[in-house]
Amino acid sequence: MDHTHFIHERIHHYYWNNNINCATTILKILAEVHGLKLQDQVIDGAVGLHGAGGFGAQCGLVEGALLFIGIWGNKQGLSANITVRACRNYADAFNQRFGSLVCKELRPEGFGSHNPPHLCEKLTQEAVEFAVGWIEKLKTEMPFDIV
Repeated sequence: MDHTHFIHERIHHYYWNNNINCATTILKILAEVHGLKLQDQVIDGAVGLHGAGGFGAQCGLVEGALLFIGIWGNKQGLSANITVRACRNYADAFNQRFGSLVCKELRPEGFGSHNPPHLCEKLTQEAVEFAVGWIEKLKTEMPFDIV
């Protein structure tokens, strides 16, 4: 199923109407696509995950997706070892696709007050589409019987 239009609309809504960060945005959209309810504490915990609170470390688009994969893996009954392996494989695939896992490399402008808001909207669209596709592929390739 093509989720492109839905993804773009939700990103725009979360960024411009709710002013939430990239990690929370990808986390919420992945949950919506997969029909999972997130607990408020998970959303609260993602508040500082956009490049480690703007420090420029690991990209929030990676962090939010990894957080979702952990939640999703648990709901699928996957063992912790399989979920950890899936997270590592996702990080590797993200790095290959986007060239980095590091916010300051993916967003070289940083978080200066002179930057326009939601500078990463296009990157977020691409990253969410990538994550949705990657998880769909994972469903058919992951050994779910090993828990």
